[in-house]
Amino acid sequence: MFTARRWWERRGLQIGLVGIIVGGAWVLRQTQGVLLFEMYQEITRPIQMLQTPPPQEDRLKDARFAELQTQIVELQRQNKKLKELLRYVEKEPKSSRPVLARVIARGADNWWQQVTLNRGSLAGLQEGYVVRAEGGLVGLIESVTPNTSRVLLISDLKSQVGVTVSRTGAKGVLRGDSSAEAVLEFYEKVPNVKPGDVVATSTYSQKFPSGLAVGRVKSLDLKKLPASVAKVEVFPSIRSLDWVTVYPKPENPQSENIGSANQQSEKSKKPN
Repeated sequence: MFTARRWWERRGLQIGLVGIIVGGAWVLRQTQGVLLFEMYQEITRPIQMLQTPPPQEDRLKDARFAELQTQIVELQRQNKKLKELLRYVEKEPKSSRPVLARVIARGADNWWQQVTLNRGSLAGLQEGYVVRAEGGLVGLIESVTPNTSRVLLISDLKSQVGVTVSRTGAKGVLRGDSSAEAVLEFYEKVPNVKPGDVVATSTYSQKFPSGLAVGRVKSLDLKKLPASVAKVEVFPSIRSLDWVTVYPKPENPQSENIGSANQQSEKSKKPN
């Protein structure tokens, strides 16, 4: 009896502490921390009462101020962009000045296929008009209403553009790839092309005037059959189009070469 009492006096405190810890852990698990949270709230309540939150009216004013700041920054960006476009348009002869238009609609399921502009037949736009953005070619207007136009982008899988490599004159057809890159199929089996070469519309195109910047060769595959191909990074940021310029159709289109090697041979006789 005496031995048990001495053992309890020595171990009793430790056993009690272990029991408290185990019991606390069990309660914490069963209540998912609610009890601990309530204890914290009771302890910190006096401090919270001293920290007066801002009135609802002040919070609304702060949110409105942040909203207005965001709108001001966006308007400044748009104004700068529009001024740059207007300076560019004013450099064109009056008889051929393009129409400025803005992208107002774009579907997530056809992001790389088409966009809708805020100008239509009332602004003089017609099907087949050429759409350009800062840096180069964007696409063609494929349908119009009095106040809107739908543009087929050069990144659309249906798009085909006759192009030439500016450095060497190598020609081919640029096809959309539903991305910021397009596929260039050459007429020659081994074209004189290298990564970094600039690609522009060719004199053979019946849809576009020649010499419009299109993109830059990113990679080359000379083993592709039946013809060599290249990946071309298009110049305009089709990923995030905003303002564009719209031009009439070419007045004297050449025959667009998208056919066989025989057609290429015949057209190679024409002056560039």
